[in-house]
Amino acid sequence: MGRHRQDRRHQIGMMENFMNTLDLKPLQPFAAQATGIDLREPLTPTQLKAIEDAMDQHAVLVFRNQALTQSQQIAFAKSLGPLDMGLRKLKGGAHRLEFAELADISNVKVDGEVADRQHAKIVGNVANQLWHSDSSFQKPRAKYSMLSAVTVPDFGGETEFADLRLAWDALPKWRQLQVQDLRAIHYALHSRFLLGDTQYTEEQRNAIPPAVWPLVQTDPRTGRKILFVGIHACEIEGMTVAEGRMLILDLMEHATQREFVYQHHWQEGDLVMWDNTATIHRGRWFDFAERRELRRATTEEVPV
Repeated sequence: MGRHRQDRRHQIGMMENFMNTLDLKPLQPFAAQATGIDLREPLTPTQLKAIEDAMDQHAVLVFRNQALTQSQQIAFAKSLGPLDMGLRKLKGGAHRLEFAELADISNVKVDGEVADRQHAKIVGNVANQLWHSDSSFQKPRAKYSMLSAVTVPDFGGETEFADLRLAWDALPKWRQLQVQDLRAIHYALHSRFLLGDTQYTEEQRNAIPPAVWPLVQTDPRTGRKILFVGIHACEIEGMTVAEGRMLILDLMEHATQREFVYQHHWQEGDLVMWDNTATIHRGRWFDFAERRELRRATTEEVPV
């Protein structure tokens, strides 16, 4: 009888281990759908390593049916690194979420009502439709972003991700040689200025100093080359502003070709996680009169 109980406990333990193992289904042209781990529960070191290893390979992970509370989302993010405040360092002000470290990716005001088109929230939604890497305008920059879907519109509002590793691999040799030693200046408000959003004080404009990053980087964990571009890049060191911006636009056009892009169609309860050092992303159009609520936790890059 004792042996039977031991066997039964062993079977249960094996089943629990199986149910807590990350399972990946590759998506096209990159990314993966991840199952087998409940992100609402504290994760073991083995599970966290499995997630990091999967991110090294796929750069974007899609977790379906993971309706995390705000506390659970913060706990999950903290288990992967220190949290990044991003533009909250610059803007401050009223915040409708429980944690300042959660970015409110929505068209909803602090009072809970959908914002009208003149509201600053709408400018943020439009800016999110530009190809970017979260917090590339600062050091340390963002590493992992974890975006949780609370309310999604009936149509539109997808998020697209472009793989900057694939972009480098496909870059013509002459262009690789041209850009391999160049450095880009990333500024927090550059994309907002492009959209006519210029109502910032001098203190706000200087709150986050520009960050300088090599255009070509090597991932310290995988050894893969990365073409690190995005809308926060405003100049190239050693070039005129005009020539540098034209080069940035050309490289972004290359990096965001459809064969390098995964498009995610949101369902409520989705959590999508991506590596900001290996991808850029953008939101797609939706009717701003229709409610859309997502919240993002982001970790800072930690030197390997």
